[in-house]
Amino acid sequence: MALSRTDREQFLAEPHIAALAVSAGDDRAPLTVPIWYHYTPGGDIWIMTGRDSRKAELIKSAGRFSLMVDRVEPTIRYVSVEGKVVSTVPAVREQLVWISSRYLPPEKVDGYVDDAWKNHGEQVVIHMRPARWVSSDLGQV
Repeated sequence: MALSRTDREQFLAEPHIAALAVSAGDDRAPLTVPIWYHYTPGGDIWIMTGRDSRKAELIKSAGRFSLMVDRVEPTIRYVSVEGKVVSTVPAVREQLVWISSRYLPPEKVDGYVDDAWKNHGEQVVIHMRPARWVSSDLGQV
């Protein structure tokens, strides 16, 4: 059963690991990778990635990407959302702290952020405006 707008937005706002998909060109399947993200209902989605990463290059070329999040308990539920990129800006350390805090245990955040900020190269934050949604709750199978 498809989710209501409120339910799908609330589900997407939870800290799931998303599968990001972006076109990799005519002769390739889409690049699909796991990623951390942030979404507030009614707003844009943002992700952080390396400025010179393949993912960032493909998103820049395509001008859009999609995310899919799911769970299997207490019911099988998923939300997939696709939209155009509305901005790409240099990341600041505070954003890395924030997104890391969303996914990591508190005692792991500082060490991860220190290492990532030092060793992952320059980061960008890419904002996507959700345009197309697919969602379902399949209940308990």
